[in-house]
Amino acid sequence: MRIAVIGAGGVGGYFGARLAAAGDDVTFVARGRHLAAIQEKGLTVRSPLGELRVTPEAVVPAVSDLKAPDLVVVAVKLWDTEDVARQLAPLAERGATVVSFQNGVQKDTVLRRHLPAASVLGGVGYISAFIEEPGVVVHNGTLQRLVFGEYDRAESPRARHFLDRCLAAGIDAEISGDIERTIWEKFVFLVGLSGTTSAVRRPIGVVRAHPGSRTLLREVMHEVVAVGRAKGVALDPGFADDRLAFCDGLPATMTSSMHNDLVHGNRLELGWLSGAVAELGAELGVATPRNRAIAEILSPYALGDPDAAGGAEVTAAGAASR
Repeated sequence: MRIAVIGAGGVGGYFGARLAAAGDDVTFVARGRHLAAIQEKGLTVRSPLGELRVTPEAVVPAVSDLKAPDLVVVAVKLWDTEDVARQLAPLAERGATVVSFQNGVQKDTVLRRHLPAASVLGGVGYISAFIEEPGVVVHNGTLQRLVFGEYDRAESPRARHFLDRCLAAGIDAEISGDIERTIWEKFVFLVGLSGTTSAVRRPIGVVRAHPGSRTLLREVMHEVVAVGRAKGVALDPGFADDRLAFCDGLPATMTSSMHNDLVHGNRLELGWLSGAVAELGAELGVATPRNRAIAEILSPYALGDPDAAGGAEVTAAGAASR
C-alpha cells in the first residue's frame, strides 16, 4: 500500500514506521528540526516492542512532494488540520483515502470542509508516544492500537485492505461498526485525562487518588458524555463511570500529551478538548462548568509558554503525541 503520513511525531512516526517495516511504501511529511534530523540520519522509533528505523529518503518537506498515495494518514496537531486539509484536496480528488488519527471530535468535520466527504475514513489512535529529540520518537508502554471505519457503517474494501496491512505490521487494529461513537468514546477519556492532568499538573495516579481531583475527573468526563448524547451519539449514560474505572487500571505515572506540552511550554490542544466541550455544550444547551473552568484556567498557556523548561527545544522539534 502507498501510504503518506502527515506528521512524523508520536502517532505518525510510530505507526508509519511500523507499516514501513512491514513492506508498505510509506512517505512521511515533516518539518523544522525534526525534518532536518530525519533527512540526515533517518527516523528512529524506540519501543518496548522493538526498535524501528526509517531511512532518510522516506521523508519530504511538503504535501506537494507526495506522489499518488492510496491512503493519507493525518497525524498533525489539531490547529494544523485546516491548512493540511486544503493541501490534501488534490490528492483526495484523485482518489486517495484520508484518515485522521488526531485527537478530538471535530477533526473530520474540518477535513470534509475541504475534501470530498467520501474520501474521509473515520479513525482513532491509542498510543503514548512522543518526540524525544529531533529524529527520535519514543513509544511508552505496549499499547498501540488503531480503530477506523466508514461513517455509513459499511465494511468497505478500503477499510479491510488497511486493516490487513496494519495486522501484517503487528499493529493492534480493528474496523468499527460505529466510528462516530468510537471517536466520542475516546474523546470522553481523552478530555478527562488531558484536562485533569494538565490542571493538577500531575499524572493520573495523583488525580485519581485524591477525592477532590477524582470527582473532577469523573465530572469532566460526565459532561463530555452529556454533550455527545445531546448531539445524538449513542453513548451509554453511565460511560463516565466506566472510564473512571478504566483510569483506575492505568499506570500511576501515565499522563497526557497536553500535560506534556504544558510542562515543556508548547502550544496546547486545549481549544479542541475541554474548550471544545464547553463550546459544543453552549451550542446544545448542556452545562459544562468543569470543562469551561479547565479551559479558562489553562487559557494563559494555550499558545505556549517560552519560559517553561525545555519549551524552545520541544517546540522546535514539533512534538506530537496521542
